[in-house]
Amino acid sequence: MNISLTGRQLELTDAIKAHMTTSIETLNKFNMDIISVNVVASTQTKKGKEHSVVEFVINLAHKNSIIIKQNDGDLYAAIDLAISRAQKAMRRMHDKEIGHHKVGLNAVKAEVVDVKESAEAQEDEIVPVELELYKPREVEDVLNDLKESDKIFEIFIDNDGKTRVLYKRNDSKFGLY
Repeated sequence: MNISLTGRQLELTDAIKAHMTTSIETLNKFNMDIISVNVVASTQTKKGKEHSVVEFVINLAHKNSIIIKQNDGDLYAAIDLAISRAQKAMRRMHDKEIGHHKVGLNAVKAEVVDVKESAEAQEDEIVPVELELYKPREVEDVLNDLKESDKIFEIFIDNDGKTRVLYKRNDSKFGLY
C-alpha cells in the first residue's frame, strides 16, 4: 500500500504524519486490496475562522475509489472523523462482498433443476387405497373390535350400505349412529 501525505498551506509535522499513518493502517483490518491512500491536509478560512480540511482518496483494486473530505476546527479531529467514515465505507464494501457470492451460470442451472425436483417431490400425491372402512361389516364384529382396542369410536359401513359410527359412552355402554 502506497501512502502519500500532502500538506497545502500547512506544514505536516512528524506527529501529524505519524497520526495519519497509524490511522490509515487501521484500514487493513478489512482485508481489502488497498493500492494507495492519498491524504491532502489543508487549511481554509471561512468568515474569519480557520478550518482544517482533510481529504482521503483510497484506491482499491478492482473496486471504486473511496473519497472522503472532512473539515473541522482541529486537524487531529478532522483526521479521526475522516478515518471513521472511511472505515464505515470499507466495512459496507466488505460486508457486501462477503454477503453477495458470485455464482456461475452452471451452478444456477443446477440449483434450478434441484428446486424443480424438490418441488415435484413435495407435491401431495393421492394414491387410492381400499380401506377396511369401505367394506361392509356387521355391527357385532365392529363391537367386538371396539371392546378389544383402546379406540373410542369406529366408523364403518354396514351391510345395508349406510355409514355408521359405533362409540363408547361414559356409562360403559355403546352408542350407534
